[in-house]
Amino acid sequence: MNTINLTKKYTEFHKTWLPHQIAVVDDMQVLLAKIQGEFVWHAHEDEDELFQVLKGTLYMKFRDRTAVVGEGEIIVVPKGVEHCPMTKNEEIVHLLLFEKLSTAHTGNVSHEITQTVYPKI
Repeated sequence: MNTINLTKKYTEFHKTWLPHQIAVVDDMQVLLAKIQGEFVWHAHEDEDELFQVLKGTLYMKFRDRTAVVGEGEIIVVPKGVEHCPMTKNEEIVHLLLFEKLSTAHTGNVSHEITQTVYPKI
């Protein structure tokens, strides 16, 4: 049982759209990610996703609207809801994600950026 310094962890990786696992809580994983630009439209049929913005502004696009999530805020995307996370103006946004271990990176979509295993840091 050790503390985890999130600021230090963010210095350990640079690649965007590749979450890094920092902890496991029961059947849930805690991930850190840096994002920039637009991801792919996708849904997770069996899992909810929690996004917390630690730095920057996240724009979570849904088919009928876009939610703006600022620093210190969270958004929960319910299972089955199609969404597309993005940033604007080349900003790199730091996220903390909380999701089941079974959650696929790009949900129901296979894409060149799809990851099957998250690096642990």
